[in-house]
Amino acid sequence: MSIIVQKYGGSSVADVEKISLVADRVAHAKRAGHDVVVVVSAMGKTTDQLIALAKKTAQTGGSTCEPPRRELDMLVSTGERVTMALLSIAMHARGLDAISFTGSQSGILTNDRHFDARIIEVRPHRIQDELARGRIVIVAGYQGMSYKREITTLGRGGSDTTAVALAAALGAERCEIYSDVDGVYSADPRVVPDAQHLPVMDLAMLGEMAESGAKVLNAQAVEWARRSKIVIHARKTTDSVDGETRETVARPGGMADDALATSPVHDENRNVRAVVGQAGVMVARLASANLPRFLATAMREEVTTGDVLSAGDDVYAHVPLLNVPDWERCARAIERELGGAVAFLGKHAIVSVVGYGLTGASGALGTFNDALTKASIRPICTTGGPLRISATIDEADLVAAQRALHDVFVV
Repeated sequence: MSIIVQKYGGSSVADVEKISLVADRVAHAKRAGHDVVVVVSAMGKTTDQLIALAKKTAQTGGSTCEPPRRELDMLVSTGERVTMALLSIAMHARGLDAISFTGSQSGILTNDRHFDARIIEVRPHRIQDELARGRIVIVAGYQGMSYKREITTLGRGGSDTTAVALAAALGAERCEIYSDVDGVYSADPRVVPDAQHLPVMDLAMLGEMAESGAKVLNAQAVEWARRSKIVIHARKTTDSVDGETRETVARPGGMADDALATSPVHDENRNVRAVVGQAGVMVARLASANLPRFLATAMREEVTTGDVLSAGDDVYAHVPLLNVPDWERCARAIERELGGAVAFLGKHAIVSVVGYGLTGASGALGTFNDALTKASIRPICTTGGPLRISATIDEADLVAAQRALHDVFVV
């Protein structure tokens, strides 16, 4: 039988009633004749609550104390384990045989970073054995085991990566990603009311959107899909299991023309697919001569940097804080190493337009700058490439920037 991997996000499994709806959907796929592997996130805001609990506990030793990342992984990995066990119980209640596995039991091996580990290999032997016995296999997403046999987590949105990596290792027919939205839009519908649904995507474009901060899919997951040629179906959990439903299908390679044909805007000069905002980005300014020391210290402190932009003798380095739970400690370490040679400018946001052919004669960069200027938004810096134009702006301006850019590029 063909294998289908399904992933359900935190909002889809937030309580027992929603887990019951998920169980019905999984049962439908199984009874349709598929082997089914299900990857689940923690229930609702469980991960945020556990991190807050860890920080509160750490601060009993002083306001500057931070919980060690290893212990954070030990703590937050329990969230997905709760969900996997509850869903397995729900499947048994429906007369279907199911078994739940942690990331390590599923054969997900990672590097030795904590809180934003990367999968280096998947050995799904136990999953394959249980599928051969006719069981539904339910896997705790977002986690694995390092080659040092430590529990690790994969960073926010890491359950997507778990699902796609398993789909690749199992040779699955497809990977279905379920959330509270019915696919990918030209902007966040909660921010831009007239955002338009995108029914088909090229994985290269989807990856650029994910790297820019789009929340529908994790960037590492999209990269796994691109390398392994996995087809991703992004769907809404509460849609009917029978009949046609709206979704976004992301396919690997060679789909640029098809994707453009379905773009909300597809004239020769404005092939923009989406406007994406990313909040919570720390900006560091330093002299270009000090960049190697900055990057080496950031690597030692396990801080992943984003865009690094040069303007004369100044360099602006971006640090997305989503997967840096101990930023204050990391910042102190960087300042000890570089002293006054680095200045942290505080949290900012990045707003991006993502599309095909944004450089060259299209005039997209000028249109981008004009839109921000008319909205009275002054970027710290702007960068452009063939698939993305981005500006670093104040967090308070992010919503206005997304709406302004969507108006001129997509609507």
